[in-house]
Amino acid sequence: MAEEMEDELQRLLDTELQAEAIVREAELKRERMIQQALEEARNMEQQFEARVPELRAAFIEKAEERALQAVAELTRRYEERRVQLRTQAKEREQEATQAALALLLDPERS
Repeated sequence: MAEEMEDELQRLLDTELQAEAIVREAELKRERMIQQALEEARNMEQQFEARVPELRAAFIEKAEERALQAVAELTRRYEERRVQLRTQAKEREQEATQAALALLLDPERS
């Protein structure tokens, strides 16, 4: 019976040692996974930082395109309005000239 007890204790001790080895292996694997994840994150951050000038340039290019389009649209509207005002000014000038001429020719009309 003592031998059975000793065998059982030895088996429990062996099982405990195996469990500790499994735990150590799992901790090492966990640490490797953490280090790998950190390294991947650093690499991704470096890649992003390397692309920042490219991203900024693309953003600036798009902004410049939109600005040029806005300026072109404003220039077009300004030109249309200028033509309208010039046309109206000529019409009013003709009306004023005719009214002035009518006053000069027929002073009693006023």
